[in-house]
Amino acid sequence: MTAFLNGQFLPLSEARISPLDRGFLYADGVYEVIPVYSRFPFRIDEHLSRLQHSLDGIRLPNPHTNEEWRTIILRLIAETEYDDQLLYIQVTRGADNKRDPCFPKGVPQTVFLFTAPLVGPTAALREQGVAAITAPDIRWSRCDLKAVALLPNVLTRQLAADAGCAETIMIRNGYLTEGSSTNVFVVKNGVILTPPQDNLILPGITCNVVLELADTHKAPLEVRPVSEAEVRDADEIWITSSTKEVLGVVTLDGQPVGHGEAAGKPGPVTRRMHEWFCAFRENVMRRGHD
Repeated sequence: MTAFLNGQFLPLSEARISPLDRGFLYADGVYEVIPVYSRFPFRIDEHLSRLQHSLDGIRLPNPHTNEEWRTIILRLIAETEYDDQLLYIQVTRGADNKRDPCFPKGVPQTVFLFTAPLVGPTAALREQGVAAITAPDIRWSRCDLKAVALLPNVLTRQLAADAGCAETIMIRNGYLTEGSSTNVFVVKNGVILTPPQDNLILPGITCNVVLELADTHKAPLEVRPVSEAEVRDADEIWITSSTKEVLGVVTLDGQPVGHGEAAGKPGPVTRRMHEWFCAFRENVMRRGHD
């Protein structure tokens, strides 16, 4: 597996950083994850734009232009053995010669990229849906930044793993925010509901595709605060991310999602949205390869 570290392409096993790197000491850095289908980086422009937003949010200069990023990313994709990849980018404030919380001067940033196999849900899992739990949102107030300070997300995600579930859906002050690593959509009476992307929500790339698809296909959609009560009384729930795409949640805190005979199964709006997403993804890839 090939990695990129501070201007060099090298085997991932040989990549090394200083223990004084501020990403290690302070979680002083940001990251980005790009899904790669058949060696095509999906929505690369949007991912690089979100990376810029995160860098701006922690006052860290962008170490590369978009064209430089593209060159690095495409070479890394080409040198990886598998076609479907998950490409990871991390930029930290670098390694000083001491531990000091204030921003160091004249210290080069640490820029690190690598890829891993892109493994999404199986067809069987999509058909049956997944279980989720809820938990209080214990994160900071700048969740719109894709920062490497992910310990609250890790702890929240572990709650789901301990319960044998796929995701933890977070609630803050009585309202839905997002999952530990996903955005969340709710369907009630045929209307798609999702929270606005403010400072408490990461602007998900897949989430934004779903919003575009709802607009394109004239699906009823409301982007507004969604109460915990609405989540618990939903007809359908689905989560979105670069790996999960659109994935139905069929039980929440051990209770079936939905009502009547449809309860506990991925609903029709969830299925339709995933079909729209797959068609959109294939069309984007076709245009990109052409």
